[in-house]
Amino acid sequence: MITVAQISDTHIRRPGLKAYGRVDTAAHLAAAVSHLNSLRPAPDIVLATGDLVDFGEAAEFAHFQRIVAPLAAPLWPIPGNHDGPAFWQAFPDAAARRRAEGEGYLVETGPLRVVLFDSTVPGAPFGDALDPDGGSRRLDWLDTVLAAAPERPVLLALHHPPFATGIAHMDRQNLRQPERLAAVLEHHPQVLAVTCGHVHRSVATQFAGRPALICPSPAHAVALDLDPDGAPGFAMEPPGLLMHAWRDTGGRFGSLVSHVVPVGSFPGPFPFYAADGSLLG
Repeated sequence: MITVAQISDTHIRRPGLKAYGRVDTAAHLAAAVSHLNSLRPAPDIVLATGDLVDFGEAAEFAHFQRIVAPLAAPLWPIPGNHDGPAFWQAFPDAAARRRAEGEGYLVETGPLRVVLFDSTVPGAPFGDALDPDGGSRRLDWLDTVLAAAPERPVLLALHHPPFATGIAHMDRQNLRQPERLAAVLEHHPQVLAVTCGHVHRSVATQFAGRPALICPSPAHAVALDLDPDGAPGFAMEPPGLLMHAWRDTGGRFGSLVSHVVPVGSFPGPFPFYAADGSLLG
């Protein structure tokens, strides 16, 4: 089994500052790191799918790096709309892979390939499947990477969801031209799931005929408001992350199952059965 943990939308600010004057995002991220380190089996890698900081400042990225330094598993990030051009300077290993590979980069863990796709548009809250100049280099790169190993299972990660959630103010900031991304994926059945962030909620649907997921934030949640005229807002719901577990089940690409994991300390686990095998009353 291969396990890939995913965090997203941590929105770290400078030390001592809270997001929106209320959310201690640094404390929430530290709790997520501690939770990830406590998991058994330990994650093989951790994905961070964007909006890691709030204003794209070098001081924010330095603060983020200090908080995640205790992570036992290697961290592989992709930028979100809040991260800005300083993102790649803050993550030199990821930047080196991106320079070597193209418009995104690839992480391999055992048979599983994790493809990190940069969906950002400089200065814009929304994303795009096409390049900021309207070209197709991103999609051409993705097609080439997937075609290079058609028998290897893939988890595709990006920041902006390529589907609508019904939360209107967030849907206006989603991935534009998602049909262009879907057209690439239609040629690559080894892509088992698409996972992203941006919406600060656990959401599941289908995209291009496969599961599509949004990772919750380990800090604040975007309020679940399905009113088309609803005002943007957030709620302090239980923080969370995703855990993707791939197994070789004997099929062509194996099986990928994704779990929503609440971050925190909870009572248990408690046994269902007594030592003699009887169900506890």
